[in-house]
Amino acid sequence: MTDERAQAYAKRFNRVFDYIDHHLDEDLSLDLLSQVANFSKFHFQRQFTDYCGISVSRYIQLVRMKRASYRLAFNPLERIIDIALEAGFENPESFSRAFKHLFGQTPSQFRANPAWEDWCQRYHQHRRKRKLNREVTIVDYPTTALAVLEHVGSPHQINHSVRRFIEWRAQTGLAQGDGSLALGIAYDNPETTPAQTFRFGIARSVEAPVPPNHHGVVNKTLPGGRCAVLRHTGAHEGLCEQVPYLYRDWLPQSGEELRDFPLFFHYLNFVPETPEHLLVTDIYLPLK
Repeated sequence: MTDERAQAYAKRFNRVFDYIDHHLDEDLSLDLLSQVANFSKFHFQRQFTDYCGISVSRYIQLVRMKRASYRLAFNPLERIIDIALEAGFENPESFSRAFKHLFGQTPSQFRANPAWEDWCQRYHQHRRKRKLNREVTIVDYPTTALAVLEHVGSPHQINHSVRRFIEWRAQTGLAQGDGSLALGIAYDNPETTPAQTFRFGIARSVEAPVPPNHHGVVNKTLPGGRCAVLRHTGAHEGLCEQVPYLYRDWLPQSGEELRDFPLFFHYLNFVPETPEHLLVTDIYLPLK
């Protein structure tokens, strides 16, 4: 298959993936999805499985379960029966069986103590390629006071630290409101750093110093200065494709030099309130 035909083939499947993202709560039949891809309905199932590595129904279940797992972990007051129904199950029992088969935990167990390591491995297997934004701009970022919880350990366990940071915010009432920016500071490269020493800063902008606390949240300052900015739309897993582009392609061609501060992210919205395909994250690369 030529590169041109391969790209056209991928484009048709990306239409299917995007349609699933936008209509996850609706009936997603093989007939309908084959029409979206403009493939014969008699061959679509085999073509999808060969392209994606799993069947259409399995892919849809994985996407729905991913959304459900976020809601279990980060919406503690939401009823499991409501999450089950919106995931396409008729009752909590069938949802619980399917969830445990997929993740090795019941929904209640996952809610109490999510096994994020296994969860990440499950979704890493089915990561799909998207057309990514490559438009980089340069801005002056202001000096910003931060409340930071430093995660140390496997990148797959970051969500455990995120939950701890959310608990700190809820208990103290600090770093709340529309004016507080949600940031992530990438001290280390997860591709080259041993999991046990990997560091990542979970941060919020604050207007007053953070008092001592048992959660481990500390005061830090994000220094102001010039930054290259690249906007990413979609699941946060896609950031691992955008960051190498900035370092490997954009930076050498730009003639810019890096400043002595880590790359950082500005998260403009979050799951589960926002569907993954609508997430927006700005990537900042500090420059001299």
